[in-house]
Amino acid sequence: MGIPGSDDSDRPLDAALADMANNVCGIIEGGIDPALVASRLNSLGWRTESASWYSYEAETVWCRIEIDQDDERTTLINGVVDPQRIDDLALLFARLGWRHSLELSDENDTVAEEPRR
Repeated sequence: MGIPGSDDSDRPLDAALADMANNVCGIIEGGIDPALVASRLNSLGWRTESASWYSYEAETVWCRIEIDQDDERTTLINGVVDPQRIDDLALLFARLGWRHSLELSDENDTVAEEPRR
């Protein structure tokens, strides 16, 4: 099995997802630089851009995330994912060799699915 990448990388985030509040958050362990995360996602067909000096945004048709790092060098993930594709995001991180934890919440900010590693 390959690494899940972008579907139709020339298309923007699905409009139904663009109107959603953030529903996914998590971490990538090991102090991986957000620039490296963005670069690896870009190589898989995701659109990426710098959001500030140290954070990046990455987007595909089914997901848009911000990648940042806190003062303790923990790489933080926050954004919107098609709830049916949360497993694809977790699989993508795992296949890239990144230990991670992701949490999916519903429109009321209630955890809809337990963290995925």
